[in-house]
Amino acid sequence: MIAREGWPFILIGLALTVVLILLATRANSFWLFGLSAIFALVTLFVTFFFRDPNRTFAVEPGLLVSPADGKVIKIEQIASHPFIGGPATKISIFLSVFDVHVNRVPASGVIADVKYNPGEFFVAYADKASEKNEQTEIGMTTDSGDRILFKQIAGYIARRIVCRLKAGDTVAAGQRFGLIRFGSRTELFMPASASILVKTGDRVYGGETPMARLAINHPTVDRARKTESYEH
Repeated sequence: MIAREGWPFILIGLALTVVLILLATRANSFWLFGLSAIFALVTLFVTFFFRDPNRTFAVEPGLLVSPADGKVIKIEQIASHPFIGGPATKISIFLSVFDVHVNRVPASGVIADVKYNPGEFFVAYADKASEKNEQTEIGMTTDSGDRILFKQIAGYIARRIVCRLKAGDTVAAGQRFGLIRFGSRTELFMPASASILVKTGDRVYGGETPMARLAINHPTVDRARKTESYEH
């Protein structure tokens, strides 16, 4: 499956490749054939970049699933987070250009707030990118009544954040909600009482890898069930 945001780039690349091949054939031009080959390779890479595989995972009460593919580069304790309403834990994930860039919702619940913050474009791996780079911040209340927050952060190359969520939306764990183009960072914030299930250096997969387990004592939470990521 290909993310819908990628099709304009793929179709343009295909069209330019075909035109160049036709011109090269008519003119018998080695250089035009070479240029068409370059465009074909770029189109293949763009198709690879916008891939959007289906993911299957086990949904359990209080389980937070990864919002993105990538590498865990930092797990940090925060004394107080305004949206979480107290001490929090932040998990930062770096996405290289070779990772799937489709973002997924970490838990089922209701979106409370979506905030876009314009900013700079430092390398996404750097700590300062977390606060200074262009980003979209999404806060939500999970089915268990806990507050979590996740961020889409643009990198040095990534200059386009796509977020299809808005305040009031009811969402499912693993649901696709957007993407960041060409290298980026995603962060997940949760109450400090949560049990962290990953460590720095781990490879994680959006909508598949369990990231943390919330300390839930709510009797109204649905029992665990097997499900596939929600698809748009």
